[in-house]
Amino acid sequence: MAAARGGAGRIELCSALCEGGITPSAGLIGAVRRAVAIDLYAIIRPRGGDFVYSEREYEVMREDIRIAKEMGVDGVVFGLLDAQGMVDTARTRSLIELARPMGVTFHRAFDVSTNLDQALEQVIDCGADRLLTSGGETDALRGMNRIARLNKAAGGRLRIMAGGGVRESNVRKLVQHCGVGEVHTSLSTQFRSSARHGNPDVHIGLQPNEFMRFPVLEEDVRRFKTVLDAIPVVNAAESSVQ
Repeated sequence: MAAARGGAGRIELCSALCEGGITPSAGLIGAVRRAVAIDLYAIIRPRGGDFVYSEREYEVMREDIRIAKEMGVDGVVFGLLDAQGMVDTARTRSLIELARPMGVTFHRAFDVSTNLDQALEQVIDCGADRLLTSGGETDALRGMNRIARLNKAAGGRLRIMAGGGVRESNVRKLVQHCGVGEVHTSLSTQFRSSARHGNPDVHIGLQPNEFMRFPVLEEDVRRFKTVLDAIPVVNAAESSVQ
């Protein structure tokens, strides 16, 4: 809700960000869909870890796409690789066909593929609308030269969205260098939990500190969008923050 009020054009809805994001529950999708009018994309990722999925995991992804479509989601975000580290084209193409008429983003599974140039052509051939990438680096600023080359190679056949460590302080440099019209950011802020009691010797899950929360603040999104909108190369396209 804070992202929508702050001017974001789209939300990528995930659970378990400490695992890089997994598929949100139907309850969470429904709550967000009722609360915001901007585009809502749900990540379709049955577990953390690698992006090589078993047949049962693949069937879970198919069912989650069906549910997302029934719940009025605008798009889905997923990425599948084969054991050799290239795009699993057969399954990706099938999921894209199942997802239509929703939009489809291929996520940063792309960044761990064996050959980014070849993987780009595979994602395009499969029919995705958008590719989220850090240019194969830990963050988009380190990968901005590769993102620029990927954007040029895509030639408008799909949209390249830069993501990974994108902040108000670096988005201008990133967008002007890469020429992209869309960026992906989390803009989370660390706050202490409202819980008054806990056991420091017990940790549930992967979160290193269960007594910290990481909400998004409306004012942070608004400042980010103000910077983005002031970039001339973005104004020439249609600027969007996710």
